[in-house]
Amino acid sequence: MTFEISTELIEKIKLLVQEKNNAELLLHFEDLHFADIAEILDEISLEEATYIVKLLDSEKTSEALMELEEDVRERILNKLSAKEIAEELEEMDTDDAADIISELSEERAQQVISEMEDEEHAENIVELLRYDEDSAGGLMAKELVRVYEDWTVTGCVAEMRKQAENVTRVHSIYVVDAKEKLKGRLSLKDLLTAKRNAHISDIFIPQVDFVTVHTKGEEVARVMQKYDLEAIPVVDEMNRLVGRVTIDDIVDFIKEEAEKDYQMAAGISQDVEADDNVWQLTRARLPWLVLGLFGGLGSVYIMKGFDEALANFPILFFFTPLIAAMAGNVGVQSSAIIVQGLANDNIKGSLLNRLFKEVGLSLINGTALGLLVMLFGFVVGQEQMVSITVAVSMLSVIIVAALIGTFVPIILDKQGIDPAIATGPFITTSNDIFGIFLFFYLAKLILGF
Repeated sequence: MTFEISTELIEKIKLLVQEKNNAELLLHFEDLHFADIAEILDEISLEEATYIVKLLDSEKTSEALMELEEDVRERILNKLSAKEIAEELEEMDTDDAADIISELSEERAQQVISEMEDEEHAENIVELLRYDEDSAGGLMAKELVRVYEDWTVTGCVAEMRKQAENVTRVHSIYVVDAKEKLKGRLSLKDLLTAKRNAHISDIFIPQVDFVTVHTKGEEVARVMQKYDLEAIPVVDEMNRLVGRVTIDDIVDFIKEEAEKDYQMAAGISQDVEADDNVWQLTRARLPWLVLGLFGGLGSVYIMKGFDEALANFPILFFFTPLIAAMAGNVGVQSSAIIVQGLANDNIKGSLLNRLFKEVGLSLINGTALGLLVMLFGFVVGQEQMVSITVAVSMLSVIIVAALIGTFVPIILDKQGIDPAIATGPFITTSNDIFGIFLFFYLAKLILGF
């Protein structure tokens, strides 16, 4: 049965915290999943959430903390002592613990690490902090099951039992040599069916997909998606096995990247949340709004340069929003498809072939829309040359906007800049300016003023 939070439950929890009825509180949380605990912590006050975190066993609260939004978790951690945080970290996998440490100030992080009793766990966490958070090294966990190629089956099983105690989920068994270099993987079926005195070197599978500590998170996600992997081993520069990235970590990474790209496409330059303060939200939004302002002012001056056109054909003024909107829409469509293709590594073939493809597609769309504009002009009794001007301008604008929307993301990607920047106000504003300029320039040529 799915757990659901009710108003009655939250009020009950609040009352028990107020009364400090620890025995009944422990009963309420005894059989709850850590995700459900996190949901409750999110619904109560900071003081009440902190009280419960301190009351419950770290084995349960450590995973619940990782389910909370970063800002909520940060406020709770600020209420805990360095010793209490250290106790939570010792129950976490190293990758999660490293994420927590990275959210703390440098001084606070050092205090927490110094309070950890498990020195090996602390050393592993510190090692992970050396890597870029968006690389395989930053995403990986140190917990895994490794066996040596010179072990016998009997010895291997005994050693695996010891290692598995510290591993939450055993996705794969990795085989290494005496120098810790990754040699392959071990099938559980092969292990169970092999003779007891057989050596691992005789039964392991040498083919194994892996990434290095410096492999970008996007590439890790692509490899795991391509080969349908639940986990992938990570090796260092000397091909030594140092960790693994699991499917839950890569899903979290993909979600965070998608949220960043979505905000960037909407013209938000920083990673912000809805409940961030006004100053943080302003800093994230204002830069792109300033860009839009200057783009709009540019459009004004372009129109001012064609004041003669507006004097002789004032009806052209009423079509400028249409032209600007079509330029922006086509540009965003084209850039969105290209950015998605770049993210999925689906952009294949030469740029020349893509150029011809975009021009052909734009001709079809532009011609269809232009004919609809001319039909509209005929129905409302508009002057034929004006309808032709608008139709030709729209066709031209659509072609230019599609080319800008296609090639700007590709160029940005080649320069090492996140191409998602080209799906928002940047592409819309630039296409508005080009669209209005083309509209009035072509109107001048066709209508002859």
